[in-house]
Amino acid sequence: MKTRFPCLALSTALLGATPLAMAQSFESVQLRNTPPGADGGSLGLVAVSTPEYLGGDQRKTQVFPNVSYQWANGWFAGLDNGVGYNFSKNPALHYGLRLTADMGRQSGDSTALRGMGDVDAKPELGGFVTYATADGLAFTGSVRWGSGQSSNGTVVDLGVGYSVALAPQWRLGAKLGTTLVDRQYMQSYFGVDVQQAARSGYALYTPDAGLRDTRLGLSLTYAINPRTFVTAAVSGSTLGDGAKNSPIARSSNANAAVLALTYAF
Repeated sequence: MKTRFPCLALSTALLGATPLAMAQSFESVQLRNTPPGADGGSLGLVAVSTPEYLGGDQRKTQVFPNVSYQWANGWFAGLDNGVGYNFSKNPALHYGLRLTADMGRQSGDSTALRGMGDVDAKPELGGFVTYATADGLAFTGSVRWGSGQSSNGTVVDLGVGYSVALAPQWRLGAKLGTTLVDRQYMQSYFGVDVQQAARSGYALYTPDAGLRDTRLGLSLTYAINPRTFVTAAVSGSTLGDGAKNSPIARSSNANAAVLALTYAF
């Protein structure tokens, strides 16, 4: 049986704290484990160590399951891809629509968020496109709408990745990604309105739309057998000006680590 390495974007996309991990995993759709027109999926367990929230300087480590499945008719569902439909039958090009979730943020996640109130979880509608070349390059893009306090925030994710076999059982991957957001999203996660200022003691802050953050990740995957894989990944990220100038931003730079066990079926 030929070894089908899980997409390296699984590990780099999950480089964020839960629920941040789940939110960042929606930055792209990865369906390359199973070719179009075939059924297949994966089960896994993921350990993640990251900041408590975007801009936070305290860390948390959590372990959670990951499951995904693709049907031959184009539908897919999973904790890393959301629920959607892939219109393409081309193994190198995927594009479609999907439903994901903005997992929100709890004020209890950090002492720095006291008085800021919760950002409730919201469903997001969006589209995606992924193009993978034969030499290991992959270009990804997605847009999601529905996040933030007023359920009208827009998030655009762009990325480029590279994957190369080091040996029959080893694969190295790298990914560079960036996220652009509108004013509604930025205000929900980095802004401080009048009520929040009164409760928290922070100064009023109204950020503009723009760059939320940029991320660079590296991952190494070992195939225990043709269906079972272990992936270790690390990443570094930096906030854009609108985010890092927020009163709640304790650090403009962050690093994260992931260890994942995946079984493909």
